[in-house]
Amino acid sequence: MTDTAKAWTVLTLNTIAFGICFACWTTNGVLITYLVDNGTFHFTPAQIGWLIGIPVLTGSLTRLPIGMLTDKFGGRPVYGLLLLISAVFMYLEGAVDSYAGFMWTGLGFGLTGAAFAVGIAYTSVWFSKDKQGLALGIFGAGNAGAALTSVGAPQLLNWFTEHGANPDNWRMLPKTYAAMLLVTGVVFLLFTHNRVVAETKAKTIGQLLAPLKYSRVWRFGLYYFLVFGGFMALAQWLIPYYVSAYGMSVALAGFLASIFSGPSGVIRAVGGWMSDAWGARSVMQWVLGICVVCFALLNVPRMDIWSPGTGVMARAKGVVTGVENTHIEVTSNLGPARYPLKAKQDESVSEQDRTDGVIIFPTSATWQEPVVKVGDQIAKKQLLAKGVTHVFFQANVWIFTFLVFVAGMAMGIGKAAVYRYIPDYFPQDVGVVGGMVGVLGGLGGFVCPIIFGYLMQFTGLWTTCWMFLLVLTIVCVVWMHIVVRSMIRDEAPMVLQHIKANAFATFAAERGGD
Repeated sequence: MTDTAKAWTVLTLNTIAFGICFACWTTNGVLITYLVDNGTFHFTPAQIGWLIGIPVLTGSLTRLPIGMLTDKFGGRPVYGLLLLISAVFMYLEGAVDSYAGFMWTGLGFGLTGAAFAVGIAYTSVWFSKDKQGLALGIFGAGNAGAALTSVGAPQLLNWFTEHGANPDNWRMLPKTYAAMLLVTGVVFLLFTHNRVVAETKAKTIGQLLAPLKYSRVWRFGLYYFLVFGGFMALAQWLIPYYVSAYGMSVALAGFLASIFSGPSGVIRAVGGWMSDAWGARSVMQWVLGICVVCFALLNVPRMDIWSPGTGVMARAKGVVTGVENTHIEVTSNLGPARYPLKAKQDESVSEQDRTDGVIIFPTSATWQEPVVKVGDQIAKKQLLAKGVTHVFFQANVWIFTFLVFVAGMAMGIGKAAVYRYIPDYFPQDVGVVGGMVGVLGGLGGFVCPIIFGYLMQFTGLWTTCWMFLLVLTIVCVVWMHIVVRSMIRDEAPMVLQHIKANAFATFAAERGGD
């Protein structure tokens, strides 16, 4: 078999194995939501966040050492062993009966998340630099395994439990996933080919870790914390989000969540090609800009607000002689006075539109209601009618899903762009640097659901997850801007001076024109 054929064989099995691992890694997002929704276990939102995040913690923390092992010994033995060990813990989750049991088994099968560090290093050694963006993007499409779980796991749970008739049969789901891991591990060991870069194999641990002293590694890690960690968190968090915020079944919530996770995983291959063609930095700038817009729009929760409006006050003291919906009559020393009122016409939204309509923008209605009655003695500037304002915002589920879909596509492209940086800056240390960036990204997948859970618990607002992601995106934008300006100043100072001079000249010309 030629090297080209071996490379594509490795990439194909790498991608399939990563898809299976990713499906297993996100299992708790569906499983825990299903068990809580059906009353099998009673976990708080914060506990749900922990159980979703715990497997991500293991996968995150083990990415760096597993990336180093891959650089040292090659991807075939490391990946194969990882799949087999993960299968054992996944099988054990089918036997647990407590919160602690889910925690411990989650820590074990969370090792599937480290498959990414193996696959990135293993793929990169088989492809030349000009094809690495596409190859790594194709491999990263295994993220779509999250969609496999979002859509398939609820259906399997309904089938195993006979739609709730035998609720304890939920245990078959982790056992089925364990079988998938076992079969994939055996196939991987039998049909892949190992390769190790000689220079990397001879390095000591200290030499392997040397690239971590560069701030660039940590900046890439922050980007990945957002685009991958945020993706991981949302791929699981969206299921309880849809169930609780929109009153959907777990199966429908899983389908809608897959609209986010499925295309986001697949488009990663396109993101790799875009990064090869236009450069990772340009692609990341667009990704961050799109995320800012989407997260800002998703921040707005469903609203049904009743607020005081503009009231009507008496111009002089007197006696109320008439009260109607359209006006109030008052007799004073100055004679009779008529105060027109804004009558209530229609509700800001009909009951049918409230539930079945597609309302894009907030709707509002204002009117004035009398607070006095005939015969009342009133003083000057006394309130005769209070103002009422009603604002309704539907936060329509289909518009919400569209925005989530766009954000997911941007994050999928961003994941490829971040990893396209690494072979350019650290060609001999892809495993270590990719592992460290993966650790930080994976930590985002661990930390974010927990943060989402506590924010939800403290505020009662499901949209607080978007507020957090918006702030995180803005931090990434600011850091990137600072770095770009620093690079221009250090590498092309005359360009920066030219920009400043032109800006000053334009400003002076505009001022002179005034």
